[in-house]
Amino acid sequence: MLLITNADEFPQTVAGKRIPEEEAQAQQWIETVIGERFPPGVRYEDALRNGIILCKLMNKLAPGSIQKINVSGGDYKMMDNISQFQRACTRYGVPDVDLFQSTDLWDYKNIALVTQTIFALGRCTYKHPEYRGPHLGPRPAEENRRDFSEDQLRASEGIIGLQAGTNRGATQSGQSFGATRKILLGK
Repeated sequence: MLLITNADEFPQTVAGKRIPEEEAQAQQWIETVIGERFPPGVRYEDALRNGIILCKLMNKLAPGSIQKINVSGGDYKMMDNISQFQRACTRYGVPDVDLFQSTDLWDYKNIALVTQTIFALGRCTYKHPEYRGPHLGPRPAEENRRDFSEDQLRASEGIIGLQAGTNRGATQSGQSFGATRKILLGK
């Protein structure tokens, strides 16, 4: 169990879950999709914090999904950008379990979850044929339903697959339970 005795230790424990390679992939994908680079010298989480880049990303994936991006104003306006991004992600098809909370990004509580949301959004692009840009992450599995006739199901009942082990039956060869052992000392 993890015990945090000092509030200053908390960001380091959460930072331990972060994977820099995934953050770099997410950043590169975002930059490619929106057609602009993150501000130089600004950390990944700081560039995303005000929600402007995230809103631009959503508008590239689903044009018009975010009507107004707040580029100036106080903290409330920037938090509104993050909320708009989350709502647009839901409409785009990102599952609720993959969405980060606004405070995860705004208060730097869980940047790894922010990256997970970006990857989930990247996977959703496969399901939108109108999107022609690059994808992020593996293609989601599609349903591949199989229908078997009663004869096929009955025929399979007599087959012992190799997943069940060998079909030669159990033997006692190699067992030495109860046999005496010779222990030779001094040789």
